[in-house]
Amino acid sequence: MNYEKVLCERIKNVPPSGIRKFFDIVSEMKDVISLGVGEPDFTTPWRYSDAAIYSLRSGHTHYTSNRGLKELTKLISEYEARFGVNYDPNSEIMVTVGASEGIDLAMRALIEPGDEILVPDPSYVSYMPCITFAGGKCVPVPTSAENGFKFTGEMVKKYITPKTKAIIFPYPNNPTGGVMTKEDMEDFASAVRDTDIVVIADEIYAELNYLPTRHVALASIPGMRERTITLNGFSKAFAMTGWRMGYACAPKEILNVMLRIHQYTIMCAPTAGQYAAIEALKSGLENDFPDVKRMVGQYDRRRRIIVDGLRRAGLPTHEPLGAFYAFANITPTGMDSQTFCVKLLEEEKVACVPGDAFGETGNGFVRCSYASSMENIIEAVKRIQAFTKRHGL
Repeated sequence: MNYEKVLCERIKNVPPSGIRKFFDIVSEMKDVISLGVGEPDFTTPWRYSDAAIYSLRSGHTHYTSNRGLKELTKLISEYEARFGVNYDPNSEIMVTVGASEGIDLAMRALIEPGDEILVPDPSYVSYMPCITFAGGKCVPVPTSAENGFKFTGEMVKKYITPKTKAIIFPYPNNPTGGVMTKEDMEDFASAVRDTDIVVIADEIYAELNYLPTRHVALASIPGMRERTITLNGFSKAFAMTGWRMGYACAPKEILNVMLRIHQYTIMCAPTAGQYAAIEALKSGLENDFPDVKRMVGQYDRRRRIIVDGLRRAGLPTHEPLGAFYAFANITPTGMDSQTFCVKLLEEEKVACVPGDAFGETGNGFVRCSYASSMENIIEAVKRIQAFTKRHGL
């Protein structure tokens, strides 16, 4: 069998995830402190799990509608209203298998072969492959620590062409921790609102915002609702990564096409997970999300410790105002990202993610997740400081 002949060239040429490749090495080592995984270290709050267990005991073990349980889409509509945008739960919301499915559905619903998609660089590792899988062309737009890794209207104007079909807008950002304020979003919107470009707003870290003001949905900005696909989910803020519960909100004309793909490939998101998500939103909306606030408060304390520690290690570190990652500049060491991470792992048994896993602009940086215990973070920072001192800082 000639596998080279039968397999799709477009898919074969997509490189393996830079994160997973690196952590294959980590998995073979003992006593490693990992600052690499983008996953809450908290266990799903018991009331959410209990709701799922009760649904199973009650016999809710069948398919739901393709869009998801009506009670859940209604609660999602109420939840999104907190961020300034209103969606019809019957026609503009669908429940997905994590926000990751939403990314894939959005790409496939929009992209024709050769279409260009603008993506801020650095950004989450899945955007480029999903664009490629759909037959599009990823156009990286370099961002920088100097302006908080923001995606400005000026950048949009510089990079859009007649082939531009969509723009990825992932804020708060993984891996940089960058955020966009309402004023920043208005500037961004000024460059796209008079075009036919669709914006895919990945807002999975919406709750993980350390500014004094609440996250604002891009779709709430005048002129943006009609051209925005909002993606969000329960993995990060609700500590529900393994449940694979996400959702997409968009004008019904766009959502219906995404739903068509979902119908034929997935059918519906896991039923028990939907009941857990109902409890997460219902109890949260009634009580102002105490579980989320508790976890975000912990992340905020860890954030201050890790940023201060990295800076004391001689690594200039942009203050992350969202998500749970610190993006440290390691160029003072004279190493590239891959070399730094490998040496740090070998010498101090601390695992970080090379910045170039998130795009070329990320070279010279490493991502350190503070979704880890305070004890681990304090010890990891000590080891990083010993490492940089040994290497001349």
